[in-house]
Amino acid sequence: MLAALVQAGGSFSRPSVDWHAASPELILLGVGVLITVIDVVWKQRARSLVVGLSSVGLLAALVPVVTLAVDGTPRSMFGGAFVVDDYALIMKAIFLLSAYVVVLMSTNYIAEGDYWENEYYSMLLTSVLGMLLMTSARDLISIFVALELLSIPAYMLATWRKRDLKSNEAGLKYYLMGVFASAIMLYGMSLLYGSAGTTLLTGINKAVSATDKPTAVVTLGVVFVLIGFAFKVSAVPFHTWAPDTYEGAPTPVTAFLSVASKAAGFVGLMNILFVGLIGRSDVYQPLIWILAAASMIVGNTVALRQTNIVRMLAYSSIAHAGYMLAPLAVVSADVVFAGGGSVVVADQALRATVTYLAIYAAANLGAFAVVIAVARKIRTAEIDGYQGLFRYAPGLTVLMTIFLFSLAGIPPLGGWFGKFRVLEALISPGTAWGSTLALLVVVNSVVALYYYGRVAVKMWVEEVPDGDMTPVRVPVSLAAALGLTAVATLAFGVGPGLIGHFTEVSLLAGIGG
Repeated sequence: MLAALVQAGGSFSRPSVDWHAASPELILLGVGVLITVIDVVWKQRARSLVVGLSSVGLLAALVPVVTLAVDGTPRSMFGGAFVVDDYALIMKAIFLLSAYVVVLMSTNYIAEGDYWENEYYSMLLTSVLGMLLMTSARDLISIFVALELLSIPAYMLATWRKRDLKSNEAGLKYYLMGVFASAIMLYGMSLLYGSAGTTLLTGINKAVSATDKPTAVVTLGVVFVLIGFAFKVSAVPFHTWAPDTYEGAPTPVTAFLSVASKAAGFVGLMNILFVGLIGRSDVYQPLIWILAAASMIVGNTVALRQTNIVRMLAYSSIAHAGYMLAPLAVVSADVVFAGGGSVVVADQALRATVTYLAIYAAANLGAFAVVIAVARKIRTAEIDGYQGLFRYAPGLTVLMTIFLFSLAGIPPLGGWFGKFRVLEALISPGTAWGSTLALLVVVNSVVALYYYGRVAVKMWVEEVPDGDMTPVRVPVSLAAALGLTAVATLAFGVGPGLIGHFTEVSLLAGIGG
């Protein structure tokens, strides 16, 4: 056959690979394979080695991210299906650093349980690998493969406590609803492919923006794709899996799902929205507006009634998904195709969501790290268990207050700048859509302050119910996680230019009509 092709004038060309651009993914892949081999050979004798390898692998993958950022040249491979630009690099850095903090949180938590398995870390790295691929994916196939690569290990991590019925329930709910959402998304992608004749997002944008395309098919495809991603980011009404999964999963896994997994869903959504569907704002804009408003209102309202701090943080996470969706509701085709200064509005919306993701990651990981530390003594996640925490763990009380008030958006903590960016993006276009959503952000932020403040009152004001003043012993790795997240949360608030500089990114290069 080869000879026949050569005689016919055919030729084969292997696609060129930019090894520097692909090195973060390759490093994680190599470390994951190494951990699997070590587990097969040494089994549980390699416990400490596996933890160290996971940490080193994540930090090593961060090195080429930095060198690519210093180089500053956007790179593209496989016909534009894999792109490494400033946006991809900042999101890769967020994923790697978040996963590193999760490993620090997991070290003693997993080791002290009766469910220690080396596969825990290989699955964690595999899920992060899918997240890294998602940041650079500009093609429907690569987006879906990356989404499944990050999701399937997460399903298994959620049910890691095999002897715990709640953990089994958490993993099963997450898996069943995840499969359902993936099927809907895949059907939507197939409709978009059928209409466009290509899987490249840039090609899809040109096709679905054309007036001669079947409107009903394109509309249905856009709606189905957005529904799939709404599940991944736990937006209302596709949020029902989150509270039970967060409560039943091991707490480090809950932190991972609430930050890295949610951020990956937003990355995929932004890739498709800004690159592939920007010409169909008539379809996605009302839908995202409803998702954002419903997520903020339902998340904050239901969080008010929670007595379990993990479930409270779960509903808080749903509300924060609404805050992050809000800027995307004001992005329209006019923003991209009108030219001039209006392009800034689209970039502003993207930067607002990316900034909020980074700040939310630091504060939310820190809050879950405190939950893990306090649970070492009180053995419960009930909010009443935090009564009088300041009396015997003043350091943890201060840290938890910092993280909760950052999530509430109180200056000078990082959360205020995230909400400022969101409000700026909503108000700048001067539309009724954006202004109404901005008002909802403000009102819901005030509501959220109540349930965050309720936890603070229990920690600072109330007395220890049982009189036990034994201090909480915090392992070194968990203390490191607390320190990293606290420094980041304070730095983002005191010096907002720090995070603002790194999130000056765009996805609009090469898009136009």
